[in-house]
Amino acid sequence: MEEKKLDLNSIIGFVLIFGILIWIVYQNQPSEKEIAAEKAKKELVAKQEAQAKADKAKTASLPAAAVTPGDTVQLAQLQKTLGGFAYSATLPSAKEAFTTIENEKLRLKIANKGGYIVEATLKEFEKFKKGSGELVELIKNNNSNLNLQLLTTDNRTLNSKDLYFEPTLEKIGTDQVLSMRLKASANEFLEYKYILKPNDYLVGFDIRSQGLNRVLNSAKPVDLQWDLKTYRNEKSVSYENRFAQIDYKYEESKYNNVSQHGQGKEETPTKVSFVAFKQHFFATILSTEKPFETSKLQSDDLVKDEKIDTVFTKQFRANLPLAFTNGEIDYKMNLYMGPVDYKTLKAYDKNFDKIIPLGWGIFGWINKFIFVPLFGFLSSTIGLSLGIAIIVFTIIIKLAMSPITYKSFLSQAKMKVLRPDIAELGEKFKKDPMKKQQETMKLYNKAGVNPMAGCIPALIQLPFMYASFQFFPAAFELRQKSFLWADDLSSFDSIVKLPFNIPMYGDHISLFPILAAIAIFFYMKMTSGDQQMAAPQQEGMPDMAKMMKIMIYVSPLMMLIFFNSYGAGLSLYNFISNLITIGIMFVIKNYIVDSDKIHAQIQENKQREPKKPSKFQQRLQEVMEQQEAAKAAQANKKKK
Repeated sequence: MEEKKLDLNSIIGFVLIFGILIWIVYQNQPSEKEIAAEKAKKELVAKQEAQAKADKAKTASLPAAAVTPGDTVQLAQLQKTLGGFAYSATLPSAKEAFTTIENEKLRLKIANKGGYIVEATLKEFEKFKKGSGELVELIKNNNSNLNLQLLTTDNRTLNSKDLYFEPTLEKIGTDQVLSMRLKASANEFLEYKYILKPNDYLVGFDIRSQGLNRVLNSAKPVDLQWDLKTYRNEKSVSYENRFAQIDYKYEESKYNNVSQHGQGKEETPTKVSFVAFKQHFFATILSTEKPFETSKLQSDDLVKDEKIDTVFTKQFRANLPLAFTNGEIDYKMNLYMGPVDYKTLKAYDKNFDKIIPLGWGIFGWINKFIFVPLFGFLSSTIGLSLGIAIIVFTIIIKLAMSPITYKSFLSQAKMKVLRPDIAELGEKFKKDPMKKQQETMKLYNKAGVNPMAGCIPALIQLPFMYASFQFFPAAFELRQKSFLWADDLSSFDSIVKLPFNIPMYGDHISLFPILAAIAIFFYMKMTSGDQQMAAPQQEGMPDMAKMMKIMIYVSPLMMLIFFNSYGAGLSLYNFISNLITIGIMFVIKNYIVDSDKIHAQIQENKQREPKKPSKFQQRLQEVMEQQEAAKAAQANKKKK
């Protein structure tokens, strides 16, 4: 094969192309004069932008002495940045100043700049622990903003938080009324009105405009932007953060929340009546008489590492468009800033109590109609200390459930008596499982024993157990109330601080969960033997005896791990509950249920004509027969 070589013509072509490219680059290179002109142009643009920012900052914070209402030159200068609201910067109130209003429960500090609350202090509650000397502050150090994004008729976008409002404080009867007005002229303004009543957590909060139809573009709603970075107020930041979330009411009678954990959790409900920025035991709730047609609610978790992130728990944001009516804004609203206490929230008759997580369905009913009234009666009406109230409360609940406990144990006793007969049937029909099941059901019917009787009482007790898991973490009454070694029944009762952290367990040892775990162990040890004797092993079914042996150790271990950082009140309830159950079972077993008498009764029942099977037994029999027929058909098909 002839070797390919680069000929002279190819070389000349490459040289010419390279020369042309160099010439094009040289010809298009700007001259020194052009470079200097371009540089000067960029510097001028940068200087103008910097000057514009400086002018904006200067006019936004312009003191009253710099401009007077009659100074038309200065007013014209301000109009370049503030448009129709330039007048507000000419007033004496255009300065860093604050107005404080307070009652027996609340102290609020409202800024001239932005017209919104910059400090909200609850005067009756302390942070972290009783006696800390630090009051609960829901708002402070710029952790909250309330802003209206104003679109003007001259195509400007202004933020109310950057503009100065004029305050006017007056007393109407016993109410303090603070009017904050962002003025476009003497009689044209945007107004925030705060109404604080004596001894109340609820603040009237109205937003309205007057004569601004020439200033504001009413083609689109005004966006109310509200955000809150929630401060930690409790001993355990992780436990408090677990219950921090945005709750809201929408479409007249529906309630929901923005997911408690994670980043960028967002909901967009319609016709919203209230939005609650709920921490654990405190909340800031914005409610409105005229629902917000649309909304955007967002929650971000700020606790990544509870050892480091100890100041804040969540970042809440709400965007709530305010619609114009006849060219003006007019919303009558309320701000609740106070405890997440069921009685307090319920008293306002605004459905605020829905933000308390008492559970859904039957669990919520048990809490609302049994647990809340009973515990309130014991702790408030009678005046028992909270620890004693929990103990008495537990005793009452367990005694009320004792007939169900008795029914369950009686059923187990009857099944225990029948166990030898059931074992005999199992041996006799071990090659015919279906026949074994049929004969077993006949035995139950003849002896007058319902195999489901032991399960139903246990199922009835389950909702009460789950309801308690919802009730105690939500019980505001327990906050900072001490009992024995626990200094706060709403938080963990640490007796030992560990120098290290155990995953899932924590860096401390709580005593009440240990006591509850011991009580659960002995309760399960006491009852597992009877349950194993009462429930013979069924072919094809799991070995319940082995499962129960495992659960004897697993259940206490779970109590130790998961309840170590839970509130001491819930662990105390479980400890007392299991102690009482052990006592009730002991009395029933030794003094009420007579095994010999039960055995004699069952033997007597066997001699009688069997009762007509119940509908459940009939249905179960039919299902078994259908299964047997299906198996037979399948076997015949294989033979063919």
